[in-house]
Amino acid sequence: MILQDVLLPEFIKVDMEAEDKEEAFEELVAYFCQADNSDAHEEILEAVNCREAKMSTGIHKGIAVPHGKTRAVDKIKGVLGISRKGVLYDALDGEPVYLLFMIISPKEDSEKHLRVLKHLAELLEIPQFQTELQLQKDPQSAYKVIRKYEELLYAQD
Repeated sequence: MILQDVLLPEFIKVDMEAEDKEEAFEELVAYFCQADNSDAHEEILEAVNCREAKMSTGIHKGIAVPHGKTRAVDKIKGVLGISRKGVLYDALDGEPVYLLFMIISPKEDSEKHLRVLKHLAELLEIPQFQTELQLQKDPQSAYKVIRKYEELLYAQD
């Protein structure tokens, strides 16, 4: 399981409108549910909020990785939000976030969940990945950036 399998173009939202974390979660979960044809909005939102209550997932300069586990999905799924103006997020560094990678996993799939989060963390270590992703104007070009950097990352292994 790699990011390009989880964050397909239909699960990438450019030009997010949210101004704070609560609005961002609502916007991303609604976008995900529409793209996935899911009626599990409340369950997914609850899973993400429950995890967020433990500690902020605004973990990296300008980046947040909200995630949660729920019975509302049968495999790991996700949605990427790109904000032009930044989202006030209560990030660990106190700065707004511009990229939000929301990962949603089945409750019983902890190993794959952690593997996806680890892989994402490895990608985020590449400064150009974040910079290039933030510049994208449409889901297809953002997806191409994800594929490009995943291929670079795997080529190093």
